[in-house]
Amino acid sequence: MNKFIFTLVIISGLLIGSMVSTPILAKTIHSERSLYRNILVEENKGLRCLKFNVRSSKTQQSCMLVDDPQRLVFNYTKMLFSSLLINPNPERILIIGLGGGTMSNTLHQIYPKATITNVEIDPAVIKVARNYFSFFENDHITAVAQDGRIFIKRESIKKQQYDWIILDAFNGDYIPEHLMTQEFLQEVKNLLSENGVLAANTFSVSRLYNYESATYKSVFGDFFNVKNNNNSNRIILASAKPLPNNDEIASRALALRASLLPFNVDIIEISRQMLSTATTQDWPKNSPVLTDQYSPANLLNLKD
Repeated sequence: MNKFIFTLVIISGLLIGSMVSTPILAKTIHSERSLYRNILVEENKGLRCLKFNVRSSKTQQSCMLVDDPQRLVFNYTKMLFSSLLINPNPERILIIGLGGGTMSNTLHQIYPKATITNVEIDPAVIKVARNYFSFFENDHITAVAQDGRIFIKRESIKKQQYDWIILDAFNGDYIPEHLMTQEFLQEVKNLLSENGVLAANTFSVSRLYNYESATYKSVFGDFFNVKNNNNSNRIILASAKPLPNNDEIASRALALRASLLPFNVDIIEISRQMLSTATTQDWPKNSPVLTDQYSPANLLNLKD
């Protein structure tokens, strides 16, 4: 990549980051109260964002550059592409939590023959994604209005398999607690194909960090933590098979670099943000595991 393009990518990333993180006076172009939440669509200087909470400026669920919709805005969505370093060729993809549908749209451009199933509990969110974020559907891409836990359980009973499962469901405050338990994750694991990978969007600063980490470890064994210094998100990467070594990751990152760069994804840099819990376990070994009987997520996540 020449110096001009590299510099442009860096400057664009800084500008986008500033637009997302800096409090601004955005224009509300859509507002409604669904069965589950308040839904707002706001726009400022070409940046359109979906929010689930009217009181906070930090609850954007999805953002899109109106004039450049394929360019990913959030760092955590870029970090999700670390999954491709475990399975570079997913054919069946499952996304729990639609948001604006930007991840689904991007994946369709990269893998036009892949089957992508988006599961979203709130039909109103699906409608907003279609009307305001250009969420795209065709014979390969579908949206299912259903609770993610119910969908996963039914797919498990039917012995369905997916090459890439993305857990990105939020209720406006945090991950719904029934999508964090050991029992749920075991059902998710049952859906992974032989080369399947699970990517879960969580937070590195949450009081649930230790609990979440212990729960994922109890189901999947060692996993990758993907973090950077630009945000508080953490991507958990888990697989039903042994994790790739550093040489395999470096080789796959180099092969994927050109195809992901147009979407503002620097996969080589992201590959450097991956740490295996086999070598770096940053939570106490005696941390409690979250289960269907013990999942006090709302209490544990309270701030002082």
